[in-house]
Amino acid sequence: MNSYFVDLHIHIGRTEKGDPVKISGSRDLTFYNIAKEASERKGIEVIGIIDCHSPVVQDEIAHYLDNGEMVEQEGGGIRYNRTTVMLGSEIEVRDPGMGPAHLLAFLPTFAAMRDFTEWMKPHMKNVTLSSQRIYVPARELQEQTVGRGGMLVPAHIFTPYKSLYGSGTDRLERMLDPDRVAAVELGLSADTEMASCLSELDRYSFVTNSDAHSLGKIGREYNRMEMAEPSFRELKLALGRERGRRVAANYGLNPRLGKYHRTYCDGCGSVMDDAETTVRRCLYCGGTKIVRGVMDRIMAIADRDAAQVAEHRPPYHFQVPLEFIPGLGRKKLERLLERFGTEMNILHRAPESEIRETAGADVAGYILRARDGALAFEVGGGGRYGKVSKA
Repeated sequence: MNSYFVDLHIHIGRTEKGDPVKISGSRDLTFYNIAKEASERKGIEVIGIIDCHSPVVQDEIAHYLDNGEMVEQEGGGIRYNRTTVMLGSEIEVRDPGMGPAHLLAFLPTFAAMRDFTEWMKPHMKNVTLSSQRIYVPARELQEQTVGRGGMLVPAHIFTPYKSLYGSGTDRLERMLDPDRVAAVELGLSADTEMASCLSELDRYSFVTNSDAHSLGKIGREYNRMEMAEPSFRELKLALGRERGRRVAANYGLNPRLGKYHRTYCDGCGSVMDDAETTVRRCLYCGGTKIVRGVMDRIMAIADRDAAQVAEHRPPYHFQVPLEFIPGLGRKKLERLLERFGTEMNILHRAPESEIRETAGADVAGYILRARDGALAFEVGGGGRYGKVSKA
């Protein structure tokens, strides 16, 4: 069995011709650039590009398959250099009596994704764009995904905006068939322990993904998976913990760095203290636009008083992306990449002495403390990310 780094949630901002896909995504976030960044700079062997349902994106995929620069694998997924791309789609659902939620659908082949797009077209106002609402029940979307050999994963499941628990409902089974959910994506403001307060999630593998809206954000959260090869077929086995395949480790932001970790007022940006999280009106400006923080939402819907982590759970490492490391500017990062090749090598494999030679003692100290989970943080909230403390 081999070990692979995996990030399954990356957006496309524009096509190479400039067609918009994810409006909030960077213009250079194209299908090809994502694959190239993951393979050559990040060192991530499996990525999920979740706007592959878009017909204009599919035109570009077909181009690279036709010219031989990318190859569709027998086990599913598209190979570029050292990275395999999983074809995915982020879709918004809203069942009667529930709020909006985003779901990730992954399909095994390019033909299956194209067929999936044709099915969605009559049920969606603009199938070209990312994260659009589909006007069918969530379970019908689930059926159409799984029926094509695909996998459905609830996206950033606790985030206050457009997630299953954060805005949709308080129980997964009310929206989806629990037996046909492949895994659960935790999101940037939650970790394994927090999610383990809900017993209905015990059966699922957890994944930690970047939800990248720019090339630099690829790999800010990721997973290490044990598979025989980097293919869709093997990914499905790993998420199901079958035949020795598994998620071997999750690498995610410390939830305190997440911008939705704490409850806050969307009117004035004030973060609520723990004792104030049950209020419905901001104590600072009087506004009513209270956004419930992830931890507070989990405690409100939990059926356990404390976390009970399932035995099959891998370790959850509080991984600090290189962009969070104090003192690590663009020039120092480029020197590190020139010496060690990829960000995964810097974060996991490069010797301390060589990092110190290349970037200095202070940066080396932060990176090594990040590996050990020993960094201190200033808490995020109010829609703003936290940061690493220099203390």
